[in-house]
Amino acid sequence: MKIKKMQLFLIVLIFVFIGIAGFLGYFFYSNLHPNDDRYLKQTLAAGFTEQTATLDNGSVINYGEGPDNGPALLLIHGQGVSWEDYAAVLPELSKDYHVFAVDCFGHGQSSHDPALYSCAANGQALIWFMDHVIGEKCFVSGHSSGGILAAWLGANAPAQVSGLVLEDPPLFSVTPTEMQEGAGCFAWKDTFLTIHSFLSQNEETDFVVYYFKNGYMTSLFGGLKERVVQAVETFRQEHPDQGPRIFWIPYSWMRLMNTIDYYDLAFGETFYDGSWLHGVDQETMLKAIPSPTIYLKAKTNYGQDGVLYAANSDADAEKVQACLSNCETMTIKSGHDIHYEHPDFFISALKKLQDKTK
Repeated sequence: MKIKKMQLFLIVLIFVFIGIAGFLGYFFYSNLHPNDDRYLKQTLAAGFTEQTATLDNGSVINYGEGPDNGPALLLIHGQGVSWEDYAAVLPELSKDYHVFAVDCFGHGQSSHDPALYSCAANGQALIWFMDHVIGEKCFVSGHSSGGILAAWLGANAPAQVSGLVLEDPPLFSVTPTEMQEGAGCFAWKDTFLTIHSFLSQNEETDFVVYYFKNGYMTSLFGGLKERVVQAVETFRQEHPDQGPRIFWIPYSWMRLMNTIDYYDLAFGETFYDGSWLHGVDQETMLKAIPSPTIYLKAKTNYGQDGVLYAANSDADAEKVQACLSNCETMTIKSGHDIHYEHPDFFISALKKLQDKTK
């Protein structure tokens, strides 16, 4: 009997070890080969092509365009990424829309020119883009700061906008004063303070390394921080033109840093000094939007130190809803990138918006 129990124990132990090895193998592999790679391949296979449009003033908008399978849809990404950030949803969206996903100025392959780094300047360029490239009335969806741009278009080019999806925009939590209220918000402490401090020094030339040494998020790593910093620093020394992918570090910690080399830090500085929103009154802008609007809100949460871990607070969200005359709010427990973390939810929001315009 004892021998049988010992055999059973060994069998269970072997399966436990196999399970642990399988989990670690998947974890390590996914950190080196994240879903982003697969999503982009699927996007290209769906017929998307990358193109550029040159405005009358010589500035360039880079964009991805899908096949013409329905009404036009303009996608405006958030800060620090590019049009490919939507790759998780692009193949499915291309079945029902004619998708145009742009690189905002200062991002990706669009013009990197600080003179263009304002909501109004980028908004005017997108109006030109709708007129000269899309050429028809379109749905507009914007994420984060791109959501504020989408709202700006809804208010300033209503005849060209069929409806809006505002995906977790930091409305009423976007100026320097707003972002520092209370204990402050994550974007201010982790992104804009870090960018400003990097641009104010000349000892470290690699922002990726500087971020992991000085960012708010890495300050939460405890005793693991130094190991992460060392690994990132070594990777960037060996691969200076690649975003860090390290097998034992979760890719979610690295994702933004895999696109940051194509982001002009001067764009982030305009959020630190408040110039990005110069001349724009958020409340007036929202009240001027006539089109049906879906407002996607990631549920609000706070860190143990009281820092706002969300695009805006519940009170800010209520103010957004109160300002919009034709708005439906959809809330989900999610991180900031709803379209990436919950693609089906995001696609359902666009479908709901389209149904509202029929």
